[in-house]
Amino acid sequence: MLRLTDLYPVLSLFLRVQRRGLLLGAVLAAATMLAGLALLGLSGWFVTATALAGLSAGSALAFDVFAPSAGIRFFAIARTAGRYGERLVTHDATLKILATLREKLFRGWSAPGAARDLVKRPARLLFRLTADIDALDSLYLRVLVPGLVAFCAALTAGIALAFLSVPLGLAVGLVLLVGGNAILFLAAGKALRPAGRRLIALEALRARTIDMVSGRTDLVMTGRLAAARAAAVHADERLGKAEDRLNRIETGTLAALGMLGACLTGGVLLAVAALAEAGAITAPVAAFGVLLTLAAVEPFAGLRRGALELGRSLLAARRIAPRLSADVEVPLSQQPAAGEALRFDGVTAAHAGAPHPVFRELSLAVERGECLAVIGASGSGKTTLLGLAAGEIPVRQGTVASLPSTLMTQRTELFEDTLRDNLKLADPDANDGRLWQALADAGLKNDIAALGGLDIVLGEGGLGLSGGQSRRLALARLFLRDTPLWLLDEPTDGLDGPTACDVLDRLAARAAEKTVVIATHLRREAAIADRIVHIDRGRIIEISRRGEAAFEMALQGLRPD
Repeated sequence: MLRLTDLYPVLSLFLRVQRRGLLLGAVLAAATMLAGLALLGLSGWFVTATALAGLSAGSALAFDVFAPSAGIRFFAIARTAGRYGERLVTHDATLKILATLREKLFRGWSAPGAARDLVKRPARLLFRLTADIDALDSLYLRVLVPGLVAFCAALTAGIALAFLSVPLGLAVGLVLLVGGNAILFLAAGKALRPAGRRLIALEALRARTIDMVSGRTDLVMTGRLAAARAAAVHADERLGKAEDRLNRIETGTLAALGMLGACLTGGVLLAVAALAEAGAITAPVAAFGVLLTLAAVEPFAGLRRGALELGRSLLAARRIAPRLSADVEVPLSQQPAAGEALRFDGVTAAHAGAPHPVFRELSLAVERGECLAVIGASGSGKTTLLGLAAGEIPVRQGTVASLPSTLMTQRTELFEDTLRDNLKLADPDANDGRLWQALADAGLKNDIAALGGLDIVLGEGGLGLSGGQSRRLALARLFLRDTPLWLLDEPTDGLDGPTACDVLDRLAARAAEKTVVIATHLRREAAIADRIVHIDRGRIIEISRRGEAAFEMALQGLRPD
């Protein structure tokens, strides 16, 4: 069940990031509304007063048109400038908040536990970082600010009309506050469930469509394409039903607010007419009261969309709130003994959901400054061992003691962004000099300079770079990470011989004071190691050191370059 308390973590983040901008935007929005009320009310008074003054030559000559005209011009300019400033400030603050929110969520989902959960359903991660965050931009722009403006409009109208008649002012203020808010709260309550269903259906539709398109070959081969298409169509139908329900609620809300405004304006018209007839007020003042009431109803109509999207914002806030409040820092592992960079003591570990452990009572020590190659058949646990060392895989039993490390995975993850920003994932504070030095150390400086420099924009997945260039870019990111332990998972797999040898030479040159653990099945990668650890089915079956016969035999058993 969705609750307003789900918004607390998000609202607290909003205030921490852009408190001044949010408050300034709200003040400007309220000031703009007040200028609009004054403009319409004064204009009604002025038109009526000039009409009455023109009934006789004497009153026409005595009537002062300059002061009201100046007031109208002032309020018109103030309303225009205020609207511009309000849009500028509120949208700037909102965009900065969303950018901070995306970065915080990205870091939160980079934590091992969250990453393991989301990697099973990548479409969900994409949806959280896009649609869920976009849903929160309506929280401030369509709910909080319009709500404040509507409240101020009702309060201002009530106070202004109270100068004409206290009962009239109280009645108008209460009708606006109680009636307008009742309609909006009723609409928000009715829209909570369909808004949530719409968000869930949209996520399902995107995920199923992506799965169907990306896996179309496998689906055709297995005869499951029709079922996948039917699942996507079903999600689309659910989305359509939710949107139809929301549209009906919005139409009903707009009609109810229109009826409220018409009835209230009509009631005020009758009241001020009676007051004018009794001589309590003049006709221009009566016109002022009617138009002021008409203008005060308008902000409530602008709030209807926010009321309908409140359910969407609540669901999005509830889904991302755990990552906002969670400790996103990866817990530090135990420090190894002096002279060691990495130690496993009786480690038993398994992948999430797996019935059997990958390792049972694994024990291994890696000395500082050593280069260790881990070899074994596919599925023997090489990558899992690196994941344990990096803290990406939980330990069921035993301990892992490690120096701070950097993991270079088999797959090079590049984003559709500038090359500079792809490099800065490794070190956000790195200046251009450090970036160029890392590219030079990776053998990529000349290629990038020829392509246009650090500001070139890569396509999806690093489109625009060759496989070798992408791997060198990953190597440059590794060089930007100043950690004493490097964990490399088949760093040259898929590269041609000359490129692979150059990459390994550059690795060796930069790893002189580093500890390196390489998971590999290639002879050229294991050949740079000081020791080779052979594992099979999660157990160490042999450890050999350079210069020993077993070391050479282990190399000969690996895949040649």
